[in-house]
Amino acid sequence: MSLSKVSGLACLALALGGCTDQQDELRSWMDQQRAAAPLIKDSIAPPRKFEPFRYDGAELSDPFSQSKLVLAIPQSVQKSSGLRPDTSRKREVLESFQLDTIRMVGHMGSGKDNFALLQVGSMVYQARIGNHVGPNFGRITRVTEEEVTLRELVQDATGDWVERDTSLRLQEGRK
Repeated sequence: MSLSKVSGLACLALALGGCTDQQDELRSWMDQQRAAAPLIKDSIAPPRKFEPFRYDGAELSDPFSQSKLVLAIPQSVQKSSGLRPDTSRKREVLESFQLDTIRMVGHMGSGKDNFALLQVGSMVYQARIGNHVGPNFGRITRVTEEEVTLRELVQDATGDWVERDTSLRLQEGRK
């Protein structure tokens, strides 16, 4: 073996010898810490025994049956209002869009007639009182410079048709 290899091995042996001294010190410190740590004598409770629940829906009543809904509503309210949407009329263009996709972007007035400018996507439509808007048979009842008021026909929990008022407000400065 050459002298350089022998000297390299000697240096390596000295370096490793210095590490054992530090490791012995570390091991003694860890032993002291283990001895000083209090022992935990609390035992963990055994797990509870699992008892499966068998759900047999055939024996129970249906919580969504129409008879339950009708019984839960007072008799004074159960009377039919007689409202029905006109399904035989020709549907208008703005009825094929959801109300949250329709924006009021302007207003035009000519004498007694007030027109609202309603935008859907990149198209702008003129609408006035009596026009239908939205999927819930909404009919425009009022047009002002700031909003369009609609009266919609929707079904309640009992399947009866009821009127609901909603509006589209002017959307200025938003694209």
